[in-house]
Amino acid sequence: MKRLLIVLALATAVAAQTKPLTIEAIFADGGLLGRAPEGFKWSPDGTKFSFVQRDDSGEHGELWYIDTATGQKSVLVSEAKLASLAPPLSKVTDEREKERLTRYSVAAYHWAPDSKHILFDSHGQLWLYSLENGTAIQFTSSPESADDPKFSPDGKSVSFIRQHNLVVRSVDGAREKQLTSEKDSPRKDAEKGNILNGEPDWVYTEELGVRSNQFWSPDSRHIAFLQMDQTRVPTYPITDWMPTHPHLDNEKYPKVGDPNPIVRLGVVDAKNGKVKWITPFKEDSPEAQDNYLPRFGWVRPGIVWAQVLNRKQDRLDLYFIDVNSGRSRKVLSETSDAWIYVRDDFRILKSGADGRANFLWPSWRDGHTHLYLYSFNSSAPLTEDAKLERQLTHGDFEVLSVEGVTEAATPEANTVFLSANESDVRQQHLYSVQLDGSHFHRLTEAPGTEHGEVSDNGKYFTSSASSTLHPPALSFCIVNGTCTKLWEARNIADYGFTAPKFVDFHAEDGTVLHGQLTLPSSPSGKVPLVIYVYGGPAAQTVTDSGEDGFSFAFFHQLLVQRGFAVFTVDNRGTPNRDKKFSAAIKGQFGAVELRDQLGALDQLLKDYPQLDKDHIGIWGWSNGGSMTLYALTHSDRFRAGVSVAPVTDSRNYDSIYTERYMGLLSENAKGYEASSTPKVAANLHGSLLLVHGTSDDNVHFQNSIQMIDALIKAGKPFDLMVYPNKTHGISGPAARAHLFHMLEAHFVRELMPE
Repeated sequence: MKRLLIVLALATAVAAQTKPLTIEAIFADGGLLGRAPEGFKWSPDGTKFSFVQRDDSGEHGELWYIDTATGQKSVLVSEAKLASLAPPLSKVTDEREKERLTRYSVAAYHWAPDSKHILFDSHGQLWLYSLENGTAIQFTSSPESADDPKFSPDGKSVSFIRQHNLVVRSVDGAREKQLTSEKDSPRKDAEKGNILNGEPDWVYTEELGVRSNQFWSPDSRHIAFLQMDQTRVPTYPITDWMPTHPHLDNEKYPKVGDPNPIVRLGVVDAKNGKVKWITPFKEDSPEAQDNYLPRFGWVRPGIVWAQVLNRKQDRLDLYFIDVNSGRSRKVLSETSDAWIYVRDDFRILKSGADGRANFLWPSWRDGHTHLYLYSFNSSAPLTEDAKLERQLTHGDFEVLSVEGVTEAATPEANTVFLSANESDVRQQHLYSVQLDGSHFHRLTEAPGTEHGEVSDNGKYFTSSASSTLHPPALSFCIVNGTCTKLWEARNIADYGFTAPKFVDFHAEDGTVLHGQLTLPSSPSGKVPLVIYVYGGPAAQTVTDSGEDGFSFAFFHQLLVQRGFAVFTVDNRGTPNRDKKFSAAIKGQFGAVELRDQLGALDQLLKDYPQLDKDHIGIWGWSNGGSMTLYALTHSDRFRAGVSVAPVTDSRNYDSIYTERYMGLLSENAKGYEASSTPKVAANLHGSLLLVHGTSDDNVHFQNSIQMIDALIKAGKPFDLMVYPNKTHGISGPAARAHLFHMLEAHFVRELMPE
């Protein structure tokens, strides 16, 4: 389940403030709302829903469960035992590893298929815990970590990754075998440490959402895995400056136009380690380097499915592959005049009619992301192309994710559970639809934004719901029944927060842009304005939830209490709208987004004359940091700006993300050149504060170094803050408090009239 979102809970208008709001309180461990539950999982038998609940510090926690039969909440693993089996994140000292664990939601525990055992991951060392007797046995003892552990379907074995290779160990501990070797590469120039067997690299993990590259066959006899050869991928040096003799780590990172990892698909016998390579395209062909293989799995024993995405990311092919013969067939091909997002919504269904089986397929083809049902010959999957049966969802909204599928005795009664923004693009809710396309309906009346996960039997689901006017809460629900609240945030009414207003504007082509404005309650004179921007295809800022780290909602409330107005608007190119809205930025970064931002600003100033047009600031993080620099160098509307961890030149960023939207460098050199802010550093207007972490392995510190050099050469003054060894999130209470005190002081100094 997606991690529970930390959201803004507000009174209906302005509450009386009896508790001071401070930056230290906002960014303390647990924050203002308290630490939310984490690590949500259903037991395989569907009788338990488990989660970890820790205190604010994260140091103390217990594994809880809900008995689905009674709805009762009880402790499954005590604090004393959990402390050693799943130690808190604070025990991880390496900043990059800590960010990897949190950013990619690496699971701390895994249910065994028998629902009587749990495999705990104690920062790379595995422990097998018995629920019947409450004892744990150390499952791995090697000094090297065991990553991405997976039980075989029969529960007799566990596979995991150790030192870039696939290893299988019997649950009884009697047998352990390394199944792959880094020598298993067809290329003579392959270098030691650069062959990843069953382990995803950085760029697949970050930009294609890959969390695992190894999957057991349904009969527990084989494991399908992806081999990634990073030998030709360039490296980026990340330096730890704190020791007397700095430590250098060379990160494999393909930038725009660079060689990507070369991949091939294999199936290994879990007993004897014999590997059969079944890549659905020619491994020695020129296009092999320019094909991604982002998703694969099992149709049934002996038959593997694989998705192949071309480098331009405008074609996605689905292959069925016979493991024994190695023969493959392309059964479906999806193309787009924009780009194709790789999603986790593909599902092979067990049931079908007249000797056929079904699968779900998400597509943008009608202008919105919807679900489609296809069928294929279940006994001979490679004999024909997949057949479109029907479109399951319809309308002016986006299907955001598939949360579960249940298959009943009759195929017509099968149900798909999904998340969508059908009622409002600023909201998200849980829905279900039958496989015949009927009975599309919302599961709950939860306000604002809701996330959830459905049990395998389709009888229960969890609901994590919140809105700008309701605090976050986690509930356990019975499908078509009642919900029981499991956790809710602290009451924060005493902070006297001000409710934001949802406001709409129009882009130059008439497209509606959604914005959000928060005004101080008792302004004196003209009100200075701070604009928070993200503006990129990875995140919305205007949602009926104030969700996750992109919103920084509590800090914005602090600015409002200091006398600022705070405004944000989602320009064209931001996600969760229709294809036309999202694809408006194709081939360029910055120009369309800034026109929308400035157009909305003009309309805002007209509608709210109390705002001070001469004292406007802008700030953002990541893509928002890039947009801040672009705005300060391509307009003169902003008196001050704060740019955190920006991409300053698109050629510095990774291949998969950048080429998806900008196209190939060889075909769009002018577009890349136009997006570079160091090239126009001489045009900087306003007072700039530039911020970056030196160990940022996502948006490299190199970006800010290039901007610094250009600003100095252009004779432009600016302020700079560097956070040693911090990654893209500049995480931790001390670093966050320091950063946001600087941000607040910058805007007070530059925007507050004397």
